Amino acid sequence: MKTPMNFKKKLLANLVKASVAALTISTSALSIAASADANLRGHAAAGAVVTAKQIATGAVRRTKAATDGSYALVGLPPGTYQVDAGPGTERTVTLSVASTASLDLTAAPATAAAPSTANATNLNAVTVSATSLVEVKTSEVGDTVSLREINATPEASRNFLEFADAVPGMIFTRSANGNTSLRSGAQFASGTNIYIDGVGQKNYVLGGGGTGQNNSQGNPFPQLAIAEYKVITSNYKAEYDQISSAAVTAETKSGTNEFHGDVFGDYTNTRMRAETPSEQFAGKKQVSHEKDYGFDLGGPIIRDQAHFYIAYEGKEFDSPITVVPGVSGFNNLLPASAQALLGPASNPFRENNWFGKIDWEPSDRDRFEVSAKYRDETAISGVGGTNAASAAVNTLNTDKRADLRWDHSADNWFNRLQATYENASYHPTPIIAGDGSQYVATGLSQTQTILVTGAGPLSEQDKGQKGPALQDDLTFNDLEWHGDHVIKMGVKYKAVKLTALDSGDSNALYSYAVTGAGTESIPYQVQFGSPTPGFNPTATSSDKQFGTYIQDDWAINDHLTLNLGVRWDYEKTPSYLSWVTPANVVAALNSQDPNATAGQTYAQTLAKGGVNINDYIGTGHNRHAQTNEWQPRLGFSYDINGDENHVIFGGIGRSYNRNLYEALQVEQTKVALSQPTLKFNTADVPCNVGVDPTCFAWNPAYLNIPTLQSLVTGSNVGKEVDMVNNNIKAPYSDQISIGMRNKIGDWNTSAAFASVRSHDGLYYHLGNRYPNGAFWQNGSQPWGNGVPGFGSLIIADNGLETKTEQVLLSADKPYTKESGWGASIAYTYTHSLYNHNNNNPDDQYAFDYEKAGNYPFVSADVPKHRLVVTGSLDGPWGFLFGGKLTLATTTPSLGQAFYGLPVTNMDSGGVAGNGSRAVSFFPPGEGRFLLGGKVFGYRDIDLQATKNFEIHNGLSAYLRIDVINLFNWNNYVDYITDYGSNGKLNRTPVMYNPTGDITGYPRTLRVSVGVKF
Repeated sequence: MKTPMNFKKKLLANLVKASVAALTISTSALSIAASADANLRGHAAAGAVVTAKQIATGAVRRTKAATDGSYALVGLPPGTYQVDAGPGTERTVTLSVASTASLDLTAAPATAAAPSTANATNLNAVTVSATSLVEVKTSEVGDTVSLREINATPEASRNFLEFADAVPGMIFTRSANGNTSLRSGAQFASGTNIYIDGVGQKNYVLGGGGTGQNNSQGNPFPQLAIAEYKVITSNYKAEYDQISSAAVTAETKSGTNEFHGDVFGDYTNTRMRAETPSEQFAGKKQVSHEKDYGFDLGGPIIRDQAHFYIAYEGKEFDSPITVVPGVSGFNNLLPASAQALLGPASNPFRENNWFGKIDWEPSDRDRFEVSAKYRDETAISGVGGTNAASAAVNTLNTDKRADLRWDHSADNWFNRLQATYENASYHPTPIIAGDGSQYVATGLSQTQTILVTGAGPLSEQDKGQKGPALQDDLTFNDLEWHGDHVIKMGVKYKAVKLTALDSGDSNALYSYAVTGAGTESIPYQVQFGSPTPGFNPTATSSDKQFGTYIQDDWAINDHLTLNLGVRWDYEKTPSYLSWVTPANVVAALNSQDPNATAGQTYAQTLAKGGVNINDYIGTGHNRHAQTNEWQPRLGFSYDINGDENHVIFGGIGRSYNRNLYEALQVEQTKVALSQPTLKFNTADVPCNVGVDPTCFAWNPAYLNIPTLQSLVTGSNVGKEVDMVNNNIKAPYSDQISIGMRNKIGDWNTSAAFASVRSHDGLYYHLGNRYPNGAFWQNGSQPWGNGVPGFGSLIIADNGLETKTEQVLLSADKPYTKESGWGASIAYTYTHSLYNHNNNNPDDQYAFDYEKAGNYPFVSADVPKHRLVVTGSLDGPWGFLFGGKLTLATTTPSLGQAFYGLPVTNMDSGGVAGNGSRAVSFFPPGEGRFLLGGKVFGYRDIDLQATKNFEIHNGLSAYLRIDVINLFNWNNYVDYITDYGSNGKLNRTPVMYNPTGDITGYPRTLRVSVGVKF
């Protein structure tokens, strides 16, 4: 390979010309796309014209080989192509999503290398023999989910992300209430990002990763419309933004030169599933059903030039759920009306999901695409765990997006300009307005809730994001200097309006003490909504996001490839940056601390305890957006023999996520619509009436919300003060990996080690201090020492961290028509720690210690060992069989353990000042598989059989049966804890609750029918 010292003059001219053209086109608002396209690199005769024609659509792309014969075709839609560099060099190949494959066109293919029916690709009515090119020279850690795997693998949810479960390092879960989530390692689901046709679906306000995925049973996108997707768990390239965990980049289907379509429906109901453990215990099977239905249609508008595609999927669920007490042994102490709410319940849900696309290629240099997505959901949610059905909320969830894209290619460069618009909202409201109750085991700890039977003010929310973006990516594919370079660069500017209503004022939640003597007849505490006149309870912010990157895929020779990149991101959130702390709050902070000696202000009390309140007071000009989010991303691959059979790869990089707006806006919405907490003097939970301004003698009139609000009218008594640090940083992760890919016969294998450290997670903690500055006194926290005239001080800082090491092993035998079968094996070993004690990793409140730095690092809530095996087989008489096996060891229970350690009034050595300790314990396994003992916490075997019927001339039908959880293994998620006493832990402090909720499904039969043409 030649290595000239200077770039060719023609390329310099093209570089300048293309750069000027790109800037002229898009100087106002630009945003980055994480491409789902395929790239093809290799060698041909020097100066040869390399042509790639997509068989399904007739689209043509061309480039010219360099003087050393190297070429690169970039920005190709994934699919099957006829590629040639002149007579005798023709190849037919299939390119996968978000990949860079190698193909040499220097000579006519040998007979043995010619494509065969082993790699036949079905393009509607036409079957084309094509060689599938597998990407092996990448430093990224991840794998591709093909359309064959989507269609052949058993599934329960029709959520296309479910198949990411078969990628090492990934965990897709369906909780007992039907909500789904996808995460990697110990990081939050919000650390992930989903890219559809190169556009990130990031949720800027709520958790869940993508818009619409927070507390949802729904699907982020119609599965019918997904062609294939790639999952990258670490060391992604510089083009990927707003991410610190896994990236999912998907390519949607398009219309072709032939009309094609599908119509389907699948169904299951109460009779087609086994009982859940709670139903067996209660002797009552909750009525349930699930329906999925939809269609897609695509075809030509102008043959070889313009095509259309549309897809719709609907979903109707009524999923069984279990209401279980949060503390064992208290059921019989609850009122009879509350006891009746324990046990089986349900979560009704309905979704509509639309997608449409039109593409037009007026020439072999230009391609235009316009697409749109519409999703709406209605759900009765919030039931399960300690929440009874009467505490449910009616949730409306919508997600609307539109994309417009222009691709322009030349021999030596490729440019994509893409305009997008999004509008997503999440709006839960209580199904029952008025007063609700929660029952609390006060004899143990007031934080241990037994049962919640009504909604509180925080149950009502209205949060969303909407706004446009314009994005541009420019790629130079013919640069030479000590090898061949493909250089890609991009910039972004995105303006999106963020909104957050954090609570309502139509509900109040009363807390009742439960002890060994029973439940008190009057509440000891109430929380309710209290609007502040003159303030808008909905926080809004015109968010501005800017970023830029450059990356170089540098093929030094046939063995060594370097992936070198760097990106920089900037975000401006005006409602946080310009926030002015209300004058009455500032005055209260600097007023006399009523619990301290005369002359000591509350601010001075805080300072004694290490809290400089000036670090949290916003003046409107003392907060600044972070400008140091530089993210180097470096990787390599080394092909040992130059034949792609044995490739060593690795990488190191940094990636920034973002702070969710629902966390940043709290200091604003708490002022406008606070949720004061008032106390009532009871025998079990006494308070000092007349001394504590938040303490009142009980009056039945206080069951009326306006009466409660009148108690705080003109005052701030009991109103929580939330404050965010003036120097909040964006969370980020540092990633490093090393591994090797090998081709062994028909199998593609990979073995990798990956280490991910995440930093600067945002969390809220208690700011109150005793007059001497102490956080602990007599084994108690200073919850009664709030801001004078207000309630407690809750402050937000950076401090949550995770530490994850993983061994990732995979083996994949791609399906071929010749062999008739395909299989994949994915094993993950995970050692993961984080400094929190909650099984919900998205929970950003940490009140058990003074600060996050005092929490010990405990095992995160992921299993140590996980194995996923999938397979598919073409059977006789038009049958297709598929199977999936999932095994995982137990998932630890995280919590705060009280087991008789001495009270020290200081956080030390992982033990809190009250003698409790943040712990993470793995419960004993519940089951075995084939050999060995009971070591597994999750076991599942799913099977599916599909019978295809050819009707006439490309028209076919099918009948499919899926059996989910064939052996009806109970995969428990609820725990029973008994940590110990007298300072000694029990040998088995945690066990699974055998009558609690399960994850996934009990044994379930699903029947599907469909028609294809």
